[in-house]
Amino acid sequence: MTHLLDGPGRPAAQQPSWPDAEALKGAIDTLASFPPVVFAGECDVLRERMALASQGKAFVLQGGDCAETFAAATADNIRDRVKTILQMAAVLTYGASVPVVKVGRMAGQYAKPRSSDVETRDGETLPAYRGDMVNDFEFTPQARIPDPQRMVRAYHASTATLNLVRAFTTGGYADLRHVHDWNKGFVATPANAAYEKLARDIDKAMRFMLACGADFDAMRATEFFAAHEALILDYERPLTRVDHRSGRLYDTSGHFIWIGERTRDLDGAHIDYVARVHNPIGVKLSTKTTADYVEQVMDRLDPERTPGRLTFITRMGARQIRDALPPIIEAATAAGAAVTWICDPMHGNTFESSSGYKTRDFADIVEEVHGFFDVHRALGTVPGGIHIELTGNDVTECIGGAEKILDADLTKRYESVCDPRLNHRQGLELAFLVA
Repeated sequence: MTHLLDGPGRPAAQQPSWPDAEALKGAIDTLASFPPVVFAGECDVLRERMALASQGKAFVLQGGDCAETFAAATADNIRDRVKTILQMAAVLTYGASVPVVKVGRMAGQYAKPRSSDVETRDGETLPAYRGDMVNDFEFTPQARIPDPQRMVRAYHASTATLNLVRAFTTGGYADLRHVHDWNKGFVATPANAAYEKLARDIDKAMRFMLACGADFDAMRATEFFAAHEALILDYERPLTRVDHRSGRLYDTSGHFIWIGERTRDLDGAHIDYVARVHNPIGVKLSTKTTADYVEQVMDRLDPERTPGRLTFITRMGARQIRDALPPIIEAATAAGAAVTWICDPMHGNTFESSSGYKTRDFADIVEEVHGFFDVHRALGTVPGGIHIELTGNDVTECIGGAEKILDADLTKRYESVCDPRLNHRQGLELAFLVA
């Protein structure tokens, strides 16, 4: 399959320097022999859901780890992440009065782009950590050597994760009544009492549905899709397969894949790759984005302007979104956009705290979401969803929120190996504020 996907001479940014060509070939051949992680028909369903979100008939919630790790791929961690997304989705469904499309940053988010190829600590310089798919976070020469067998391990961790996610979301764990009970427990705490009225309103709606004879058994299961950044092409390409029904290519490593800020070069290998697959795809757009780029990338990735095919995930920063986003939306609209607009309020709001930790302020995250909605309201366009880095655990990585996490608290439970994530309570609080 690889020969179908190689753009001739196209530069591939952010790729590992694999030291052993034979070992790399062996890993790629192994991946190519494995069954798909997801199926083409599931990707088509998500395209339909994303199309609804582009028209204001659904709302997308993308959430999960900044970078998954093999050590954290445990049943408890997966359950808690799914639980957080389900709780947020229940609140957002009520607030938006439309279905919420649940998409996890999981079952494949094992690689991260880096601003530098190397990292220096105490005078020693080693290759940068590029995610568990490539090398290890431990700062030793041996751990930082890129190992292609890690791609095979990432495949197995992804399939195990998605297998458990499917069990949770179809086996009764996602029952709307349970999810609502969890949220009632959340607002019962003094810090979150401000959201009690909304929770009571949802409770009344649930009782009304019950009185009308609503089929709650039909609400015991829910759709849940897997997404990740398509970064390491030596992983994505072997998992690209031809669908026997349509003859189209699909990246079967995940339902939804996106291209990040550092790899969205129009002449690069990443854009060339996603142009060839039929999955719903996303492109991250920062304040560096130009109107000309928006039109060109639409022509390249969605020439027929098909709703559900292309998503723009904007990451502007709380202080810049109201100025930077309008010209991008206006350019896309003028070019006949059928895209789904999603707000990533995380990546534009990262800073180093006085204690030396990379963090984000919850107030900035909320402000960027407000700005996103304000801009779309002013332009008459559709805000289609939010994209959040979060965990189901009670970490202390982002300051602020009802818990009032302070800079001094970051040392208590800072567990991310890359970017700071909202914890379980902050994720829920954001959902209540958006609702």
